Amino acid sequence: MTGFGRSKTVEDGYEILVEIKSVNHRYFEYSSRIARPFQFLDEKVKQLCKQSIARGKVEVGVSISDNSENSVTLELNEAYANAYIAALKKLSEKYKLKNDLKLSSVVNNSELFTVKKSETDEERLTGLVCRTVTDAIDSFNTMRAAEGEKLVTDVTERAGYILERVAEVEKRSPETVKEYRERLENKIKELLGDTNVDEQRLLTETAIFADKIAVAEETVRLRSHISALLSLFDTGGDIGKKLDFIVQEMNRETNTIGSKAQDIEIGKIVVDIKSEIEKIREQIQNIE
Repeated sequence: MTGFGRSKTVEDGYEILVEIKSVNHRYFEYSSRIARPFQFLDEKVKQLCKQSIARGKVEVGVSISDNSENSVTLELNEAYANAYIAALKKLSEKYKLKNDLKLSSVVNNSELFTVKKSETDEERLTGLVCRTVTDAIDSFNTMRAAEGEKLVTDVTERAGYILERVAEVEKRSPETVKEYRERLENKIKELLGDTNVDEQRLLTETAIFADKIAVAEETVRLRSHISALLSLFDTGGDIGKKLDFIVQEMNRETNTIGSKAQDIEIGKIVVDIKSEIEKIREQIQNIE
């Protein structure tokens, strides 16, 4: 399911920003943006996300700034400094230059100092990042819950429309048998002239046709699948895969109705139903 969550923590000299976003995907797929020095955090962040997010292509960005006083130290390269100053004095003496050696005249030499970053307290930083990730996940899930309510409403409305169309199929199906009998009787009369039609044979052929195109079992099962789909929304938990299966079955029954009915009007209804099922299928990809 699509979603976005963000959280920021400023503590112990650290400034941590976590952003989580996801787009529709059938399974859980994780990627992250974490600076190389903090890659040791990646697996922990992934596990926290996986515990709360069952489906979706999830991208997590973790930004960490260490602003503590001891985060960076400068170390004087004393051996180099001694040699450097001695060389300057020698230069002054040899060429009779004024010796105005001052601190300000030597500090610009980048070789005098070595910049060292302090060791990261990995345990402390891990705790801060995990707390920030958890807060971001809470924000993420709050947004997805609001979106989920709209999604359920949309699927419910589409399911209701399908049921209306199924009712039209059930109403139309007996009419196709009646129309077939009339066409068959007219055809026989056309071929045989005024000869009386064998009523028993006509009934038999009509019964065979009616059995061949009967879709009552399929419409009953389709209604049952829709009922099961809607009831899952009330159960909660991880229902995404169950919804996938039910929608597949809905599509299977609809295809069977279309192939058996042999009627243009029912065929049009089947196209409408399949269109709505496809829209439902797309929507439930967002549901865990």
